[in-house]
Parts: sequence; structure tokens; C-alpha cells
Amino acid sequence: MWDGSSTPEESPRAPVTVFLLDDHELLRHGIRSLLERQGDIVVVGESSSAAEAARRIPALRPDVAILDVRLPDGSGVDVCRQVRSIDPTIAVLMLTSYDEDEALFAAIMAGAAGYVLKEVKAADFVDSVRRVAGGHSMLDPVATSHVLERLRHGPPKDPLTKHLTPKEHQVLELVGQGLTNRQIAEHLGLAEKTTKNYVSIMLGKLGVETRTQAAIIATRQDHHPSR
Repeated sequence: MWDGSSTPEESPRAPVTVFLLDDHELLRHGIRSLLERQGDIVVVGESSSAAEAARRIPALRPDVAILDVRLPDGSGVDVCRQVRSIDPTIAVLMLTSYDEDEALFAAIMAGAAGYVLKEVKAADFVDSVRRVAGGHSMLDPVATSHVLERLRHGPPKDPLTKHLTPKEHQVLELVGQGLTNRQIAEHLGLAEKTTKNYVSIMLGKLGVETRTQAAIIATRQDHHPSR
């Protein structure tokens, strides 16, 4: 027990742990070097593959996952949605070369805590990592307000969805909630292979290529139970 005769030492603060996902090796190394020079940030893993990152991030449980939006084998937004459906305590910072409303919209809907352009200054980037690790949102308030306005006033029903069967509507809703094929299969009492077929057919009818695009459509719908 401390008797007041000397000043007790403060417990050292645990470092912020980070996982990097970007298909450019040089950029990953640059980000790793920048972060680890700070002394209070540790990069615990990195990947160039969306599929690999979606597997490794929940196992490593970093404080922050920095995800590139566009990847050769998928989208960082999809990885965000998958990771946060497994462990919502992992904060996600989306990193992109593009300033796009659709990407921002998708990132917000996937649960990202921040969205930064690759042209960001080094000091601002490090600050963003620390802030999302601390539970703060780094999403621009004006941009976020614009996205929420779209949600409130967007078309309540996309004409494309009128071609979906009741079961495909259910699958679309669950994709919009960020569920994986396995989770959807369990929810609907289907085989995972059957669910995969439903998802493929549903994407084709909507005229989109990715689950992220379908999820955006799903969030803009005012779904009603089929009669």
C-alpha cells in the first residue's frame, strides 16, 4: 500500500493496436512505419486481401482496423460490415483515394467510425486513428447529415425490388443488416448453398454486382411483410 512518502508511478497506457488492409504493399509499409514511430500505436497485422482480412481481424481483435475501400477481391466496406457483425468493439477507419457520396454512405451504413482520404496529412491521419480508438467518430458531420437526409427522403421503394420474390426480399433485408450467407441461412432455415444462390439471383435482379450495393438499396427500402 502506498503510504504517501513517494509519488506512485502511473500505470503505462496500453498501446493502440491496429490492423491494416490495403492492396498496395508500399502504402501499407508507409502507414505501418508512420504509426509505429508514434510510440503508442502497434500494428498487429496487415493484409492485401479482403477475404483474409475478414478472417484475421476478428481473431486479432485490434482496437482499430484501417480498411481500404477498393480492393481486387472485394470491398473494405464489406469487410467492415462482416467484422463489426462479429465484434462491434473493433473501430473501423475507412481509407480511400476517392471522395464519393456512395462510398461514404456505404461506410456509414456498415458501421465505420471514420472515413479519410489517402491525401490526408500524416499528423491528421494519426490523430484520426487515436480518436476512433478512443470511441470517437471521425465522420464529417456535414457529410453524415447529407447521408441521413438521403435515408429519410430517398425513394421508399426502389423499382428494381418489385421483381424480387418474398424470399429474395427477406434475403435482401438480411444482407442490408450485414449478415453473412451462413448467418442468413441460419436465420431463414436454409442450406448455405441455397442462400448463396438466393443472393446471386437477388443481385442479378437488382442489377448490382456486390453485397454493398445491395445493402445500400436495402437501407433505402420501407419493407413490408409479404401478404
